[in-house]
Amino acid sequence: MTTLLQSGARDTGCDHGRLRAAAASVLLGNWNGTGTVPSRSLYPHQWSWDSAFVAIGLRHLSPRRAQQELEWLLGAQWADGRIPHIVFNPAVPAGAYFPGPDFWRSSAAGGHRGAPAFAETSGIVQPPVHALAAWLVHRADPHESVRRGFLPRLAPKLDAWHRYLAGHRDLGGHGLAAIIHPWEPGLDNSPCWDAPLARVTPAAEDSYRRVDLDHSVAADRPTDLDYARYVRLARDYRDSGYDDAAPHAFRVEDPGFNSLLIAAEYALADILRAVGGDPAPALERAERLTAALTTRLWDAGRGIFAPRDLGSDRLLPVAGVNGLLPLAVPGLPSAFTDALVTTATGERFGLGRTHMVPSYDLTGAAFDANRYWRGPSWFNTAWLVHRGLQAAGTPVTRRLADDLRAGVLRDAWRSGFAEYVNPHTGAGRGIKDFSWTAALALDLLAGQQEDL
Repeated sequence: MTTLLQSGARDTGCDHGRLRAAAASVLLGNWNGTGTVPSRSLYPHQWSWDSAFVAIGLRHLSPRRAQQELEWLLGAQWADGRIPHIVFNPAVPAGAYFPGPDFWRSSAAGGHRGAPAFAETSGIVQPPVHALAAWLVHRADPHESVRRGFLPRLAPKLDAWHRYLAGHRDLGGHGLAAIIHPWEPGLDNSPCWDAPLARVTPAAEDSYRRVDLDHSVAADRPTDLDYARYVRLARDYRDSGYDDAAPHAFRVEDPGFNSLLIAAEYALADILRAVGGDPAPALERAERLTAALTTRLWDAGRGIFAPRDLGSDRLLPVAGVNGLLPLAVPGLPSAFTDALVTTATGERFGLGRTHMVPSYDLTGAAFDANRYWRGPSWFNTAWLVHRGLQAAGTPVTRRLADDLRAGVLRDAWRSGFAEYVNPHTGAGRGIKDFSWTAALALDLLAGQQEDL
């Protein structure tokens, strides 16, 4: 494949003023009065890491609106510290999304763990990018942040969230947070989860109805078998009373999830300093996490970080974009950064020769250019890789970051702010007018990404 970015490499192929206006229009259209839905069709509620990315983009339009985005999400935090991956809007019809509030039954099944009685949520979590988002939002308008008491109100919530992950979710006992459902790391349908997921007995097909296929073609979505296993895992967790210590059929230490937690710990330390708190515990957790990440999840043979299946206590022989996300870890030793850049620009991901960053190994047998997280390129993971390349600070990584930024903006514009794109053609797949695509395009347009 010839390179996409040669002469005129950083031309995004669109007028930046029109792109900014169009991205702002998407976010305005997806605002429901308290938060931003990922899309009006397939995702009509508020999602956890979606809202963090939305806030990062919204800070360039309205820092106060960005603050409110995070405040509303964290308002549904459970007493045990978890931030649920969905906060349900009671105004949305019951059958508009599955699994909905009637499935999760959070206020009943999770009541003894501190699920809020005033709002229905899911019981699982998503990657912890919230502290990073809160710090960036604060820095966008410190005066407004201080006036509203934004950081003092969020700091204890974010600290409780990180403590939940460090305690309740250290299922392997080695200092890393574990995921108990493929939806938790955000890369829902990745081939990275195929092996541990194969052990899960699927739910009966007549016990639920998939609503996602009403809004998207089946070829873009998870298979019926995979979806039945997702339902079974979520149902078992609910029926355990959302007990993290229960015997989970799926237990994995994911490099992407833990890398974002490390970056978030450093952001939390900045937040705690700003409000007069003690940053030491957050920094200590970040250092322990980094040590565990590099010793437990590094696959030297593939030159990438890999998930560890706690069922077998072995690294999974896969290469997903989650294995590149440690690029965003502050202070990652250069030996790992250099190897990750080599892998990213090699045949597995083709950085600079594909559209953005494929979500899975281009050479892998399970790669699918169009199916949800099994190969397509996503805008949020591209934003994270871009951030990591920028932070690495070498001439090579800066050039790669600049080219990736141009590619993200070009693909966002040409795809109509699609949920994700085919990495070979750039054709938009999934839902159009997707919120985090618009938000992160706004952030890259602003050209004001702060140092990690």
